[in-house]
Amino acid sequence: MPIEIKMPALSPTMETGNLTKWLVREGQSIEPGDVIAEIETDKATMEVESADEGVIGKLVVAEGTENVPVGETIAILLEEGEKASDIKSTPSPQPSPARGEGAGEGLKSNTLSLDGRGKGEGDKLKESTPSPQSSPTRGEEALKVPSGGRLKASPLAKRLAAEQGVDLSTLQGSGPGGRIVKADVEAGIGKPGAAPKVAPAVTGDAPYEEIKLSSIRKIIARRLLESKQTIPHYYLNIEANISELLKVRRDINDKLEGVKVSLNDFIIKALALALIKEPNANVQWGGDTLRKFKRADVAVAVAIEDGLITPVIRAAEAKSLRDISAEMKVLAAKARDGKLMPEDYQGGTFTLSNLGMYGIKDFAAVINPPQAGIIAIGAGQERPVLRDGHLENQTFMAITGSFDHRAIDGATGAEFLKTIKELLEAPAVLLY
Repeated sequence: MPIEIKMPALSPTMETGNLTKWLVREGQSIEPGDVIAEIETDKATMEVESADEGVIGKLVVAEGTENVPVGETIAILLEEGEKASDIKSTPSPQPSPARGEGAGEGLKSNTLSLDGRGKGEGDKLKESTPSPQSSPTRGEEALKVPSGGRLKASPLAKRLAAEQGVDLSTLQGSGPGGRIVKADVEAGIGKPGAAPKVAPAVTGDAPYEEIKLSSIRKIIARRLLESKQTIPHYYLNIEANISELLKVRRDINDKLEGVKVSLNDFIIKALALALIKEPNANVQWGGDTLRKFKRADVAVAVAIEDGLITPVIRAAEAKSLRDISAEMKVLAAKARDGKLMPEDYQGGTFTLSNLGMYGIKDFAAVINPPQAGIIAIGAGQERPVLRDGHLENQTFMAITGSFDHRAIDGATGAEFLKTIKELLEAPAVLLY
């Protein structure tokens, strides 16, 4: 029976993906592990591999198509002895981003694998992150209407209708079985029952250009809004005297050949050790439960062209500075090249954001849900300090913690920042 290849969930937050490029053609034979497409997710552009062997019977979604929902059929794979006529009722490839209109009957489903990891990658994501709102098995859902009848609409149509204020009960579906599809919603915009779409106000007559948002920028915007709307943030500040730490770092880099550790590497290690020492800060809010982690998986914010991403140093408390430094360099390079894999950035129990290299003295960062906290690091500032009757210059660094008050109480957050300060001011502890 023909195999239905679907748009996979390649990241924990992915709801749609852009099918950037097909690397196969119809009629081409493929084997498990063959790279068949490039898909832009909310995190990066990834190569996707086939989990089965067969012949590409039909490319349902044309390359360049944007916003293909997770679980949407993108291609049909024929098994041995099957031919194109065995494919039933599949839509023809369209360059339009309007997908989600059904992928036929009598087909069995298959999930694309990523870099040879095989089926079930989405199950792995669930172990450390909440499931995205859109499931890989997005299907037709029925909506009740005032008349008591039942109305069918594709997930994409329902989402667009909600965004545009269109009443689905006023529309006539043109999809299979009368299902309302994206084109029907677009045709209904502006008709009775549709709320007017309000464009952002533009003041003055200054020239401007409109820049199309990337998938990464869209998901950053959505998650930051979610964070500020749903997480009760509170903020605590502390200063650490990092004068001794800077001397230790200088000695390491000067005297150990092939080793170049950064200030950020020390901070990652200090944060990880503090999370283990103060386990009540290494938690996540779960509604009616509190998840307390037994290791410190430190997510580190890395600036990329379209925004930022947070690759994770796992079990950072158990790694040496040398290992943390090497791993962070690799992850940062992969992030900037758009080559991070889901296991590189999914999860994380706490996040570190450092803007000190830009000269920022201090700032408060937004929590990365579902985590319960993030620390923000400012630039080191020299100032004179009176010691034993003498003035000497010392370097101080501001640390601001943003905490989810549902999961971390104020006293816990304060003790946590105090522990980070103490670790940074005793850098010898961080060398082990």
